[in-house]
Amino acid sequence: MKERKTFQLIHGRAPLRINDIGGWTDTWFARQGRVQNLAVGPPVEVQVRVWPNSKGIKRRVRIITENYGHSFSFDPEKPSPQPHPLLQQAVNLAGVPQELRLEIAIFSPVPPGMSTGTSASVCVALIGTLLYLQGKSIKPKRLASLAHRVETERLKQQCGIQDQLCAAYGGPLFIQMDRYPESRVIKLRLKPEVKAELERCLLLICLGKPHLSTRLHEKIIQRLEKGEASSLPLRKMAGLAEKAWQALERGDLAAYGEIMIENNEWQRRLGADLISAQAEEVISLARRFGARGWKVNGAGGEGGSLTILASADDNLRRKMIEAIATLGGGIRPLPIYLSSEGFFAWSSQ
Repeated sequence: MKERKTFQLIHGRAPLRINDIGGWTDTWFARQGRVQNLAVGPPVEVQVRVWPNSKGIKRRVRIITENYGHSFSFDPEKPSPQPHPLLQQAVNLAGVPQELRLEIAIFSPVPPGMSTGTSASVCVALIGTLLYLQGKSIKPKRLASLAHRVETERLKQQCGIQDQLCAAYGGPLFIQMDRYPESRVIKLRLKPEVKAELERCLLLICLGKPHLSTRLHEKIIQRLEKGEASSLPLRKMAGLAEKAWQALERGDLAAYGEIMIENNEWQRRLGADLISAQAEEVISLARRFGARGWKVNGAGGEGGSLTILASADDNLRRKMIEAIATLGGGIRPLPIYLSSEGFFAWSSQ
């Protein structure tokens, strides 16, 4: 797209999701569940440059995926399977007025496949920003539902509901799902001192490579259907989500850390391959340096990421970070902060 004077520049952002206590129970195969998760920044960012489509061009949307170094143009009325079908379907669902041409730049602060709900955050931010461009207001639950439909109905992927809700609302969240995909969402209000301590001690550790959660979901579904895996871990993890909510409400981070560890072990019971060798290496160091809790993020499995609730002792926390950095293989801490803000869009003047 040739550079010319824009008459509008729109920005949107949505946080990522970590430390999903009760994750796996927000799925269609769990039928009902509970999740307590944390929203974190830096957020996924979307920027939309707007031009008049005076020549009636059909392929009037150009997308720049900054993390991949790719760009492509397409007709928003006719999304195709490649490239980046998630982005094309999200744009199609949100809609683009015929009289406009758009250049959409998308950036994620974490690498793809980090088990932090990145695809959901991208979808929420993209749909929300395009609706804002059209002057349409939308409530967080509706925005999350639209983004969830892109992945499940349009792309036929296995996908729970928690990531989209976290991206739309911000956090921390408690999600009560009595019948998939319907939910009741409670946004937790942490005491300032609890938030400060939680934020200071939370670490997001990249485990070296990306993963695809849909494949893991399909493996677990097959095991459950064949009776090779018990549904008990799902019930136990849902119960832990309620305990995590209560621990945060009363500011008991020691109990919160213990809940993280217990959830991690029930996730292992759901499937031993959900806790990778890389995760075990990091957990070993976390235990050595007195961390209060740890949990693989999202579906787990090879690659992805791990959340650690470090020791309250600054010296032990710093030594643990230094030790993790020596593991190699791409294992490293990623910068994060708690985000009470969910999706947000605005126009640059």
